[in-house]
Amino acid sequence: MGKIKFLAGAALFVLGVFGGNALYQWLSEHSEGHLAAQDMVTRHRPDFSLPDLDGKIRNIAEWDGKVTVLNFWATWCPPCKREIPTFIQLQEQYASKGVQFVGVAIDTPDKVIPYTDGARVNYPTLIGEQNAVSISHAFGNRLDALPYTVVIDRRGTIAFVHRGEVTREMAEQTILPLL
Repeated sequence: MGKIKFLAGAALFVLGVFGGNALYQWLSEHSEGHLAAQDMVTRHRPDFSLPDLDGKIRNIAEWDGKVTVLNFWATWCPPCKREIPTFIQLQEQYASKGVQFVGVAIDTPDKVIPYTDGARVNYPTLIGEQNAVSISHAFGNRLDALPYTVVIDRRGTIAFVHRGEVTREMAEQTILPLL
């Protein structure tokens, strides 16, 4: 009888954990305030300004008219660091066609600058620190996922959002139709 109670208790615990997580995700996607990631597609991109690696304030509107790939990342995030070489290659390959990658680091300058220098990042990187978390929320990232990537078309409309690592194939499938 004790074994049955233990197994029943364990089963209820597991169901509670999974059910609680499912409820949390459902509430996150359906609560008022910030829109969920997929609800951002077809909406006009939010406005924001942040300093770049040189401390110059840059506004997202600076890249209006281009296909902009906005990538929220951090130096302590392994999948973020894995996708950056792909973004460097894609920036080089598609810049002449009007594609602009923009990194938004949820990190401090003393960590971002040496990393971007060492990786030879060839696109603008903005230093957001904790402000970047709020900005990523405005772009639908209510679960604070990293990396988090948003593709904005030439008119400023959000065409794609993705939580997690973006592959080259995924990026090209999204970018090429927008050129």
